[in-house]
Amino acid sequence: MTVPLRRPIPLLDNDVLRTFVAIAETGNFSTAADAVYRTPSAVSMQIKKLEEQLGVTLFLRDARSVSLTHHGEMLLSYARNMLALSNEAVSRFIMPELSGVVRLGAPDDIGERLLPSVLKSFAATYPGIMVDVTVDMSIGLKKRIEEQRLDLALINCATRPFPTDGEIIYTERVVWAGAKCGTAHRRDPLPISIWEEGCIWRSDALAQLQNNKRNYRVAFLSAHTMAQRAAVVSDLAVAPFPRSYVTEDMTILGPNEGLPELNTFDIRLLTSSQMTGPMAAVADSIRYAFGELARAA
Repeated sequence: MTVPLRRPIPLLDNDVLRTFVAIAETGNFSTAADAVYRTPSAVSMQIKKLEEQLGVTLFLRDARSVSLTHHGEMLLSYARNMLALSNEAVSRFIMPELSGVVRLGAPDDIGERLLPSVLKSFAATYPGIMVDVTVDMSIGLKKRIEEQRLDLALINCATRPFPTDGEIIYTERVVWAGAKCGTAHRRDPLPISIWEEGCIWRSDALAQLQNNKRNYRVAFLSAHTMAQRAAVVSDLAVAPFPRSYVTEDMTILGPNEGLPELNTFDIRLLTSSQMTGPMAAVADSIRYAFGELARAA
């Protein structure tokens, strides 16, 4: 009896899997192409070959975006595991000394908006380094650094007066954010959403309102920018936000709407007096991420 010969199971290419994961996470071929440093046509070709290799359709395409099929969702879990294992194996040989725990602090807005993507990219590059994150107000983070309870901290600082602590890694303007097509800015007194003393956006916003003799009331008090954003989008209040935090469902308000212009603020990186290799790796990743943000602005 002759046993029929079977073709070997094809091997999956990590570069193709990385492209596949990028498309799944961005929902867009062009955006994914930028992320993996390839042209959109090259990315499309990679996915076409991958689908032919597996004999299934991985994405459902429409004019604006793509979504995973059932088979695509199944592959995504495998792809992430395979890429993580590959990164871990390579790091054991080329970066064996970079391992350990780094204690990082950040304010709520950075912890929500920017830090997750930074840490996700960092974990893929340095799987041997674990980053423990503490979210607190800037004044509390500075104290934790001084008490050596944190290794690194990102803090928000007023651009003026000029503080000397830490390294400036980003400067951004604060703006008034309101709901798109909203009416909160027309009310008197003006309903605002802010946090308590110690928030630099609050101190500048209130000072500018007082200087312009604009009546206001604190309609929404929250330490979390996500909750403040909900108040703005619901048109319950306006809020002082970093320019990059204004999303499509918000609008920037200014003198034409009777609101004073606000100042800029700095994001500074505080570091421990005794930097280790893992700490330096985290710090460099943060600098790179904010550099990319500045170039995209």
